[in-house]
Amino acid sequence: MTPVDSDASPKPQKTGVVKVKCGGSPDRFWNPRFWDGMTISAWAKLLNAGRWRIAPGRYPMLFVISCLTPLNSFLAALQRRFYGRAVAATRPVQDPVFIVGHWRSGTTLLHEYIMLDDRFDTINTYECFAPTHFLVSERFIAPWLKYLMPKKRPMDNMAVGLSRPQEDEFAICALGIKSPYRDVAFPNNDPIDAEYLTLRNISDDDRKRWLDAFEYLVKALTLKSRKTLALKSPPHTARVAAILERFPNAKFVHISRDPLTLFPSTVNLWVKLAKVHGLQFPKGGVKLEEKVLRDFEEMYDSFFDAVPSIKEGNYCEVSYDELVAAPVDTLERIYSELNLGDFDKNRESFQKFADSQKSYKKNKFEISPEMEETIRRRWKKYFDRYVKD
Repeated sequence: MTPVDSDASPKPQKTGVVKVKCGGSPDRFWNPRFWDGMTISAWAKLLNAGRWRIAPGRYPMLFVISCLTPLNSFLAALQRRFYGRAVAATRPVQDPVFIVGHWRSGTTLLHEYIMLDDRFDTINTYECFAPTHFLVSERFIAPWLKYLMPKKRPMDNMAVGLSRPQEDEFAICALGIKSPYRDVAFPNNDPIDAEYLTLRNISDDDRKRWLDAFEYLVKALTLKSRKTLALKSPPHTARVAAILERFPNAKFVHISRDPLTLFPSTVNLWVKLAKVHGLQFPKGGVKLEEKVLRDFEEMYDSFFDAVPSIKEGNYCEVSYDELVAAPVDTLERIYSELNLGDFDKNRESFQKFADSQKSYKKNKFEISPEMEETIRRRWKKYFDRYVKD
């Protein structure tokens, strides 16, 4: 077995990944679920996509979310009534900054740093839960929901909270738009919406529908904050070409990490998310490992094809190791290469946050020699570009 450090740890399985040390928060029945903010229509679409294959032990979750959908639909109608025209007329202050990279590569950590700069805004956890009505509901509902939130993410020791930055892909799901994240609800089914990882093999109409929904989200967030958005979602790594269609001046910072860490940590990510948010109890195993291997290949085939299309001065690469070892220096380089503005204004805030992260505990894995060989072979392009022996 080869020991690997990471931010997460999978459940022991008879596969190529073995848990060594585990972090994260346990699931509690009162914890909010990703699907809690869905309208009746979005919830029905998700259940239909999963062919209603719901584990009996998840019937209480099914009941609670189903009871919430009429309220969400009503609040969504209010938002359309009072903010619909304003959202449609809103234009981004500047095209967003996108933090991209594979799951578990350090995108969340980099996002936490960038959000210390008050010139940027992002989508927070509440807005991801309720993308159809946060403009009318956040100030009233969020103060009460915060008491139901866990203190840590289920897969690692990163803090969570309704006001903390979150992945906008969860908002796409809650809007009822197709997304590979819908697999989280039905982890034992065949993959749902796998083609929506890259958006390359879908019809022009479906591509436009997805981009329209994403643009709506960007406009609604901009209407609220009137700031440049800094967005983080690993699937966007595979969608750079599509994003540039709507936001041609978008800036991208890509973060890389040792693939021998990424693989087991990502396996664990999907298991832990499904345990908390799934309508089935995840089985994991070889099928899941193949999904992780395949998604990685598709993601970086698409990403490497799209990078040359990014305008000069709008792309920067960093590694997780350098971000952890020298966070302030790494951030200064990002600001310089992407021309993000006055760095010194935030130097003290960045350093203070960096100091607070020194006690952060990573989790550990072991992977079998056979799995290591498979990873090195199938992810060779990534190794060649980002891994320095």
